[in-house]
Amino acid sequence: MAGHTVTRAQLTEAVYQEVGLSRNESAELVESVIAEIARALERGEMVKISSFGSFAVRQKGQRVGRNPKTGQEVPISPRRVLVFRASHALKHQINDGHGEPAPASVGATAPRRSGAAKAASA
Repeated sequence: MAGHTVTRAQLTEAVYQEVGLSRNESAELVESVIAEIARALERGEMVKISSFGSFAVRQKGQRVGRNPKTGQEVPISPRRVLVFRASHALKHQINDGHGEPAPASVGATAPRRSGAAKAASA
């Protein structure tokens, strides 16, 4: 994975550069969009952004977990979790859209080949 993180300030600057709003108006716009997405998710609504992906809140039921150190069973209470699913367009852009694939992370291993692929190369 790349070591760069996009921040709110960088999003604000991008809006300022691309749209031409003032920096304050750009910051208000970015904050407004983020706040509306968060409010919709709080209400349990799905948020779909065309050619980007969808955010949804999923309910997870109670289950029994295990303390990895002691092996003791521990109840895990029900909770809501945020799920993001990238659109096909975003997946394509990430994988094929910019020519070069993203650099492999440090310590990454080569992808496993299927039995047919191994047999074909032998």
